[in-house]
Amino acid sequence: MSKARVFDLFLFVASLAIAFIPTYAVVLDVTYIKALLLYTVFSSIYFQLRIVTRSGNSTIDYAISYTSSFGIFAGPLGTLLFETVYRFIVYFYKKKTKTADPGEFLDTFYNIGSFTLGGSAAYYLYTALSPLADKLPLGYWLLFLLVVCVTTLLSSTFLVLTFALSGDIKTRREARNLLLRSRNLLDFSKVALSNALLLRLLQMEKWEMLIALFVLNYVVSISFYSKSQSAQHKYERDKFEQMAYRDFLTGTYNRAHMDKMMKELNQSGEYIGIVVADIDRFKKINDSYNHAVGDRVIVHFAKTLQKHLQEQDVLFRSGGEEFTLFLRDKTFEECQRQIQEMLDSLHDHSVSAEFEEQVIRVPYSASFGLFYYKADPDQKTSMEKGYVYADQLLLESKKLGRNRLSYRNDLES
Repeated sequence: MSKARVFDLFLFVASLAIAFIPTYAVVLDVTYIKALLLYTVFSSIYFQLRIVTRSGNSTIDYAISYTSSFGIFAGPLGTLLFETVYRFIVYFYKKKTKTADPGEFLDTFYNIGSFTLGGSAAYYLYTALSPLADKLPLGYWLLFLLVVCVTTLLSSTFLVLTFALSGDIKTRREARNLLLRSRNLLDFSKVALSNALLLRLLQMEKWEMLIALFVLNYVVSISFYSKSQSAQHKYERDKFEQMAYRDFLTGTYNRAHMDKMMKELNQSGEYIGIVVADIDRFKKINDSYNHAVGDRVIVHFAKTLQKHLQEQDVLFRSGGEEFTLFLRDKTFEECQRQIQEMLDSLHDHSVSAEFEEQVIRVPYSASFGLFYYKADPDQKTSMEKGYVYADQLLLESKKLGRNRLSYRNDLES
């Protein structure tokens, strides 16, 4: 059995030991049974609104917890009974819906142990500090905020330890990120206020008001959940679109986005400088070193071009070592100066790369072709044709000795 599983079972055994301390044994009366049924039903309903994330091979469910109020009301043994019933309902639900992890059964014992210990800590902390809290303004509410902070930190610490033992987290930074995930004062305050009100109603046995508070929490939570899901879906769509239009190596736009943007700019009426740039003798670099060194040169070239872009300009990786630029809203002379700055920058720099366990410097140059025109739908020249003309001008730069710019201003022809 792995160290992580031993730790999980240790938490469960520790919760049993604390729960069966005779002094704090729960009275299984009608009030407790009603509370147990209500908390189990609404906790199970709230489970549908959980946020699911992954850490390594494990799934983490974040859902609102009512363990603090129930733990204070029922004591360690009462909390153990509640967590056992609730966690096995969750277990069977996951098995039925086929969303259970391979180790879900043992995870259930971890959850029972972890949350029972958290509820027990809430019970002891509240019992010890409530006399002092009663003497302070808003003492009851401040005490509940402290209880929720401590129990949440305790359950997060258990999670970090079990993931560290399983190897799902390996660094202190990963542990800190997991410890602080979804933890802020607003979250603590929301959980503290809900649990504080629930405990008051439990102690007064106001069952109708207790149910109303649960329902209100559910209605508010489902509204926020729907909005968060919509925001998450939009983020995922935007991320997918970004990946679809980005070059993996350089992070610049790719050919697919270039083709899309050319269609858009055809109707724009803008003055545009279409530039095609290519690394000189790139095959020789690959043959002399390796493709990893070649990739370093490509990335360096892309970053150099990006440094000289202005706000409206756009850079694409249109081929292996070929890049295309759309220089927008500027004169032909401004386009020339901008490209010359790129050439000058390349002349003064080389690329640092690792080759055969040594750090080497790889100098390189590039050639450019510039076609300048107005993207007017009434003209015969389109962006697609402009790109072909710029590519031909690039070849002219290669023939003339490389490391230079060849250009054509269509407005003067």
